[in-house]
Amino acid sequence: MKPVLAIAAWSGTGKTSLLKKLIPALYERGIRTGVIKHAHHNMDIDKPGKDSHELRRAGAAQTMVASTQRWALMTETPENDTLDLNYLVSRMDHSALDLVLVEGFKHEPVTKILLFRKGTGHGVDELTLDQDVIAVACDVLLTLQVPVLDLNNTDEIANFIQEWLKKQ
Repeated sequence: MKPVLAIAAWSGTGKTSLLKKLIPALYERGIRTGVIKHAHHNMDIDKPGKDSHELRRAGAAQTMVASTQRWALMTETPENDTLDLNYLVSRMDHSALDLVLVEGFKHEPVTKILLFRKGTGHGVDELTLDQDVIAVACDVLLTLQVPVLDLNNTDEIANFIQEWLKKQ
């Protein structure tokens, strides 16, 4: 399995915004990424009226939609009340990846970079720096036991990840 790195923060901190810049920056460095995004609600990528949606509603436990451009596998899990990150990571095609980035899952025991942005309603004292945190990316000046990265400097964060990845 490839290394897994979570980008974790409170809602509204800019996890997705950072990842949208970070993924191409890592690609420029030759790092192929896969992403697992944690959704906190009853999300659905399918659309009512589409054949795949109707087949799922008919009771299919798994539905794969495939074309020459992409494919997606939807698995129904009504009996699960929690997500198993290790299981989700194991579903990725690791032959096509160098790194699995995870958005969210801040309470999971996974290597992570925490994000902190002033003005989000949380204080620096609320950051949980456990043994899984390898850095904090923020928009304020902090002194911590882990490296502090500039949240607004994608290249600095990408370089940090590239160096971390070399050690894995």
